[in-house]
Amino acid sequence: MLRRSEKAALIEELHEKLKKAKAVVLTDFKGIKVEQMNELRRKLREADVEYKVFKNTLIRRAAKGTAVENLKDEEIINNNALAISYTDPVVLAKVLAEFKKKIEQFQLKSGILEGKILHPADIEALAKLPNREVLLAQLLGAMNAVPRNFVSLLYRVIANFLNVLEAIKKEKEKQQ
Repeated sequence: MLRRSEKAALIEELHEKLKKAKAVVLTDFKGIKVEQMNELRRKLREADVEYKVFKNTLIRRAAKGTAVENLKDEEIINNNALAISYTDPVVLAKVLAEFKKKIEQFQLKSGILEGKILHPADIEALAKLPNREVLLAQLLGAMNAVPRNFVSLLYRVIANFLNVLEAIKKEKEKQQ
């Protein structure tokens, strides 16, 4: 049993984590074996995601003043663990969705992505997106295509003009 001072420190620590988090997902782990939980924790740790089990009252108290406060109290019941990502929310969603496919008992309850509430279907949709690096590469490719196409168009205009001048020169040489 935690002392009041230990609870206060734990609440403050969780509050700071929730304030810094880009994405937070609330999961229900009821019926999951210890080996399976350890596997999930390992995968999340590799993805740079924190995954911890907290008492519901501690979650509610720590959530005050953060975006997580928007989660309904009906969702913060029974066995809850928080998955907290400070970097790429897509990686968090991918790991959780993949684990949910393997283990039927594992449930995605809800989440928060930069202040907006996520339902389980939203989390699974987020998991289908490419990760941040791929999205940035696609954006860069799209941005790079416009100037490249413009330069190519200008080159073709100049090349066609030079071809016309060359044809006129050859025609004049034939006439002489």
